[in-house]
Amino acid sequence: MAFLVAGSLRVAVEKAETRNCLERKGKYDMSGARVALTLCVLEGQTGENRAVAALEAMYQALGFENYLRRVIKTQSFQEELAHFRELLDAHGSPVSCALVVLMAHRGRPGWLLGPDGKEIQEKVLVGELNRCQALWGKAKVFLLLGSNNTGLESSAFLPILTDLYRQSPPWHFLEVLTQVIGKVTQEMPTIGHKCPVFQSSLRGALYLGRVRAQDLELSLTPEGKYDMSGAKVALVLCVTQDRPGAEQDLKALKRLFQILGFKSILKMDPTAQDFRKELAQFREHLDACGTTVSCALIVLMAHGEPQGQLLGADGQMVGVEEMVRELSTCQVLQGKAKVFLLQGCRGGNRDPGTRPRALPWLGQWLQHWLQRPSTLPSQADILQIYADMQDVSSRVCFPRNSDQVDILRVYSAAEGYVAYRDENGSDFIQTLVEVIIADPDRDLLELLTEVNRRLCEMDVLGPDSDEIRKMNLEIRSSLRKQLCLKI
Repeated sequence: MAFLVAGSLRVAVEKAETRNCLERKGKYDMSGARVALTLCVLEGQTGENRAVAALEAMYQALGFENYLRRVIKTQSFQEELAHFRELLDAHGSPVSCALVVLMAHRGRPGWLLGPDGKEIQEKVLVGELNRCQALWGKAKVFLLLGSNNTGLESSAFLPILTDLYRQSPPWHFLEVLTQVIGKVTQEMPTIGHKCPVFQSSLRGALYLGRVRAQDLELSLTPEGKYDMSGAKVALVLCVTQDRPGAEQDLKALKRLFQILGFKSILKMDPTAQDFRKELAQFREHLDACGTTVSCALIVLMAHGEPQGQLLGADGQMVGVEEMVRELSTCQVLQGKAKVFLLQGCRGGNRDPGTRPRALPWLGQWLQHWLQRPSTLPSQADILQIYADMQDVSSRVCFPRNSDQVDILRVYSAAEGYVAYRDENGSDFIQTLVEVIIADPDRDLLELLTEVNRRLCEMDVLGPDSDEIRKMNLEIRSSLRKQLCLKI
């Protein structure tokens, strides 16, 4: 999904919900129809016609059917999406992917102004589309083009994206978006303004271009990699109090840093003020040392609260974005990759992962079998039913406005949800270290997609009950190039 809010183009790619949407090699199945919906409330707005023309070109390049295009005057976004959902469910044909483009005025961060002038949360709109049965287990991409007083913003994004796909590069979607970010930022008058950011919880490679299987084997490397020839440094701030398993995470990270060649600094049980002080000192040290630095990796491990708050050892809160801004001012790291790994809860919600109402056919199927004993399900059928009922529900959280570039944030849980950890360590850190060590020369975004796939398929017994719980990562990136940590 892409969102342009308060001068920041934000791309958030939503995960599919079910396991069987991924092919054997970890790619989303794109053999079905691709449908698109364009909703516009900017009638007569400067730049609207150019954006619509660019959208049509993008749909054509990606093989999307422009299912609907409406200039909304009275209906709300949610009503239009509900209508789109009903059309897809009634159509009956297999659908591989849905692309929804919203051209609207901006409200508060995370909110849009509808045609009636009332605000609506972006996550409410995504939740509406998630109800579409035809799209269960399929990729859903949202693109929001916002408007300011001078007209439609980020006019470069759509043409650049379309041009890349017209070249038919056999790259997965996150690689393409990274290339787009790099090219868009080159056209900015000053670096650090209106920086594109995409948000992803994909669990497999999503290929939107017309790509043949043999093309993937001959894939050329996307242009541009971060230069990793300089020093690689890491700062770990970890609260161990009342966090069993934190020590195991520290051991795993130490091993990872040794393999990747990172020099690390560890601060145990920092207070909220220590979080701020240690990061400020880390930044000052990098600027003063005079050494060429290629990459900075910041690991923050603590109890967490919604809206990006972490709890220090003193129980006081510190904001994650506050620390991101602090590191962004480091002169030595300008144009260099800055990675934040955030292990901590982001709320108290626990995802059970089962949605009986999402399988209306199940009761009819079982009833049919019970009425006809000769056609009782096989063991494989039963296992498939169980797997379908363990699907991870789809959730999307949208980043606040950001003007920072070359930053990657990796959250261990979606906004509002619990991040799981036990005496053996956290599922996020342990899986992350395992995946990276197995293939350290690979692009980090690809590795994180694999981490998310493994986490989504885990069945976790939460401390609140003996019922199965599910989880997924949330990735937010303004990286402009490929990032390979080992090189």
